[in-house]
Amino acid sequence: MKLAAFLPALLLLLPACSSDYTPVAESPAETRRAISSLLSTQTAAWNRGDVQGFMQGYWQHDSLVFIGKSGLTYGWQRTLDNYRRSYPDAAAMGQLRFEGLRITPDGPDAAHVVGRWHLTRPAAGDLQGHYLLVLRRIEGRWVIVADHSS
Repeated sequence: MKLAAFLPALLLLLPACSSDYTPVAESPAETRRAISSLLSTQTAAWNRGDVQGFMQGYWQHDSLVFIGKSGLTYGWQRTLDNYRRSYPDAAAMGQLRFEGLRITPDGPDAAHVVGRWHLTRPAAGDLQGHYLLVLRRIEGRWVIVADHSS
């Protein structure tokens, strides 16, 4: 047999033979667990009054998009600035709770989440709404690349 017949199969196997090869494929259950963990980490940061920590779950890029009652916001820093303006202290932030989460993997490096959010704020009044998050796995880490919250 000629080497040319084996070449395509050989090229597919080479990455698996490399010592620094790390598979990136997760099962849907692993994807759901990773995203659930990210949302839990965000909730904990919010509930201790740490907006900067909450924002670590978002893609730190100018192409991040947040869609809210004021319209479109592009960019991680602008989104952080808006959160700080709207929630200047721990009392304004209140206690965040996510409910009814539906985490759906859309491929090996993409997923979306639909759910409800609720802020318990005894002094300022509670807030609540729904959201759709689009997540991507970038450089091995799940991050929110688009957030549509109402």
